Amino acid sequence: MNQLNISTPERKSIRWTIVTIIFFSGIYIACQPQQDSANLDSDDIGGVVTGANGPEAGVWVIAETFDLPTWFAKIVVTDDQGRYLLPDLPDATYSIWVRGYGLVDSPKKEAKPGSSLNLEAVAAPDAKAAAAYYPGGYWFSLLQPPVKSEFPGTGPEGNGIAKSMLTQAQYLASVKSGTCLACHQLGSKGTREVHPDLGTFPSSVDAWARRLRSGQAGSSMVSSYHRMGPEGTLKMFADWTDRIAAGELPEAPSRPQGIERNVVISQWDWADPKAYMHDLVSTDRRDPTINPNGKLYGATELSTDYLPVLDPMASTTGQVPLTVRDPETQSVSGEVLEPSVYWGDEAIWDSKTNVHNPMMDELGKVWITANVGLPENPDFCKAGSDHPSARLFPVDRSYRHLGLYDPETEKYTTIRTCFSTHHLMFAEDANHTLWTSGGGQVIGWLNTKKYRETGDEVASQGWTALILDTNGNGKRDDYVEPDQPVDPKKDKRISKGLYAVSPAPDGSVWGSSLGYPGAVVRLDPGTNPPETALVEYYELPLKESGEPVEGFSPRGMDVDRNGVAWVALASGHLASFDRRKCKAPLNGPEATGQHCAEGWTFYTEPLPQFSNIDASGSAEASYYTWVDQFNTLGMGENVPINTGNESEALLALKDGEFVRLRVPYPLGFFTKWMDGRIDDPEAGWKGRGVWATISTRTPFHMEGGKGTTSKVFKFQMRPDPLAK
Repeated sequence: MNQLNISTPERKSIRWTIVTIIFFSGIYIACQPQQDSANLDSDDIGGVVTGANGPEAGVWVIAETFDLPTWFAKIVVTDDQGRYLLPDLPDATYSIWVRGYGLVDSPKKEAKPGSSLNLEAVAAPDAKAAAAYYPGGYWFSLLQPPVKSEFPGTGPEGNGIAKSMLTQAQYLASVKSGTCLACHQLGSKGTREVHPDLGTFPSSVDAWARRLRSGQAGSSMVSSYHRMGPEGTLKMFADWTDRIAAGELPEAPSRPQGIERNVVISQWDWADPKAYMHDLVSTDRRDPTINPNGKLYGATELSTDYLPVLDPMASTTGQVPLTVRDPETQSVSGEVLEPSVYWGDEAIWDSKTNVHNPMMDELGKVWITANVGLPENPDFCKAGSDHPSARLFPVDRSYRHLGLYDPETEKYTTIRTCFSTHHLMFAEDANHTLWTSGGGQVIGWLNTKKYRETGDEVASQGWTALILDTNGNGKRDDYVEPDQPVDPKKDKRISKGLYAVSPAPDGSVWGSSLGYPGAVVRLDPGTNPPETALVEYYELPLKESGEPVEGFSPRGMDVDRNGVAWVALASGHLASFDRRKCKAPLNGPEATGQHCAEGWTFYTEPLPQFSNIDASGSAEASYYTWVDQFNTLGMGENVPINTGNESEALLALKDGEFVRLRVPYPLGFFTKWMDGRIDDPEAGWKGRGVWATISTRTPFHMEGGKGTTSKVFKFQMRPDPLAK
């Protein structure tokens, strides 16, 4: 072998250079933050994440395993020094990697609990690769809705926007609340790109017209965009995906900061790939210590006739079969208009029960809104019946009812109601009254105490029309109908059915009313409902032009312990309504909706606004607001939390600022509800948590594609990013 001809002085110089490099490298390594394995419990994994420039702060460390009875993962965020700690891991072998803004996924490494594992972050090679990990809402913010001057719409002969769309805000409400985003995210990879297997088309407009006919939801999607104006709406979406295909990228999000780094997210699989969830329940909303460490129950809506069950302590899953009372009941799922690129001509949803919303009572029994039979109501609901509610307001048809599952006996019981149901929630009264939304012309309830004692579904239920105290005398009188003018000597019935429902501690019942501008409704049952029940109606404030003052179009809402209503708006706001701030009379001939603008406060959700819209708000469109009345998350009592469907996060409003609890894996987190439970009040952060499930109707749009299933998530807040 040939040797280099190096002189003695040169050799000495090289030797000292090598010694110097080794010496200072040792100092550098010694000065880097280390996660001491001695500080790890036997069920923890910890270490340090470093990149090319040193420690990586505010990135996610993800651990997943397939060793347990169901798939399990846990996610934490690194601290300022790049350190992480994955606590309380079940015994298994985990694949662990780093994901973060500005990065691409690092190679996966294997580890078991009790070990220390340092990880190397991988910088994204370019902006496009980095953007692949952004929440869908950042991509959705690239959409360019029609500008204000395009409204009112001029129809197919004009700008292609429906003439019924009078304002830009009304159109946005349709896109973000009334149609697409009510079922799935916009901005996910499955929506911002046109799947190549869909086919070849003359234009992107034609491609969008075809994709919206796909699968069992095709008829619903076609109907939705026709209400908005098919020509203008298809053009808008085609332009959006064309620009993305050409390379347009959204702005970059900021990494988790402050207490956002304290979150610990655990998740489990609990359903099959053809099912989707609406929401779940873990405890009694009124007392979140009920069912500690117990099983969770989900609602699969149109997709299946079972309640999925998760035991988080054992990481096992199960199913509760559901039945209908009437064997003639038809499946509520739609037909396939055009083949789906994921499921072809297969109709994957086949539910008859159409379960929408579960709630748990003080005994740990699970109540659900579910179909019982055909829409035609029994005679006791109709005119001529002596039922107290039917005498006042008979109801001929109802489309979803109630069901009761007892985990102790494993028995499921159907309960036929005269009123349709959607959401349900228990009041804090002696009768444990179960209030429901979705009744359209009426608000319905069930006296569960009486029902459990007697089994009499007829005598235990009631409903009322929505009557305003228009004459202001404090009691319910004869009323005029919704299409009749106000009569100051009478009350007035309104047709503003509840979407959400939330009983307040003072005995009132609040709900949201959809549409534009939308409203919140407050029901006072009185001493003898339905005869004494009256409502108050508060719309989102409008300018004389019909444009919103700020926010518009509510969806899900909740009420806090002070009687303040909190509501998610299609405008990209969380809003509160406090009737104590109202200056005008709460009842009377002028109290018909636009009489308490001062009661509203708006908080803009943390996503970019559409670039061609200058109004307040953002591209966010949270589906629901849930109030953590009892500090189940650990951020305090009465903290309102939005579902953050476009942010792929829970958005908690703390001291007037949003805390983003992002779910980075799998990409596409989309939930419609959450439930907080206290498993052990003495265990600090470990004894508390908020539960949610993936609620999209299209889990195959998420990371993983076809085969991805709905999952259960548990959010916990540590005092710091390394707490065990």
